[in-house]
Amino acid sequence: MTKATTYGAGVATLIALSMGLALTTAARADYPEKPVTMVVPYSAGGSTETLARVFSKALGDELGQPVIVKTRPGGGGAVGSTELAAAEADGYTIMLSGSDPLTWTPLTLSVEYAFDSFTFVSQISEYQQAIIVRADSPDQTFDDLLARSKANPGLTYADQNAMSRAFIEYIGNEEGIDWTGVPTAGGGEMVPLLLAGKIDFAWSGGIHSRYGDQMRVLASMNADRLAASPDAPSVSEKYGIAMPGHMLITGPKGLPDDIVAKLSAAVQAATKNEEYLGLLEGKLLFPSKYRGSAELTVDMETTYANLKKIVEATQ
Repeated sequence: MTKATTYGAGVATLIALSMGLALTTAARADYPEKPVTMVVPYSAGGSTETLARVFSKALGDELGQPVIVKTRPGGGGAVGSTELAAAEADGYTIMLSGSDPLTWTPLTLSVEYAFDSFTFVSQISEYQQAIIVRADSPDQTFDDLLARSKANPGLTYADQNAMSRAFIEYIGNEEGIDWTGVPTAGGGEMVPLLLAGKIDFAWSGGIHSRYGDQMRVLASMNADRLAASPDAPSVSEKYGIAMPGHMLITGPKGLPDDIVAKLSAAVQAATKNEEYLGLLEGKLLFPSKYRGSAELTVDMETTYANLKKIVEATQ
């Protein structure tokens, strides 16, 4: 092959690649051209799934395509997260969840994904995490629960993921208490157990706000006291620990920047939807707290590093 022929072939290849890139970029400019699937890795009826039903409609209105909720409970969010990690990075599969299956779970369980298997698109709120009891429980305060637990070893509690279980066990170890955990796939499974008296207390990601006259908050598991329960102390006040509470939209690793930008802008607009805010702030009593991809990614990396230190210190 002559130099001229080689040069010509090289130019042709570059032109073909450029055309392919241009076509791909043009195709993404029309994103989305079909419905988007929103994975929710928790059971139906929980606070996240309930919120996702309303938020998905608002997000779909902003994107111009339906956003279809797909519940994939199990493993404290690991089942749905595994499905997301394996999805095409084309913007047509996203997930609405807490940060724990993306941070804590790959640190503590054998799963088919890692922390860097995802693209963090936007935060929309923060879970109002708490230790709760039934309204007719003899425990009026968190100290009451601790005292009763010490006098009656083996009291039962419901957790919803590996992280909530580990934090409750940490408190138990600090207090010399022997609690018995009852794993559930989400708030939808926890609530009937608690209300039926089959467990003594539970960790809640926020669903308790829908049962104000039937449940009582004893302690906040967030870094600060919950706005709706200012008299209940945060566990950080006594133990110096707190659970990360991000509620976020995530995509698979490698999601193109232009799709991230379009999704994030649509998410931000959707967080101003009146029906969504009515449920989020009016009924669930969650704060509206939007963060874009860049800020959220830095925060998630910090959260992961801090949780990694906790895991290493307790092993």
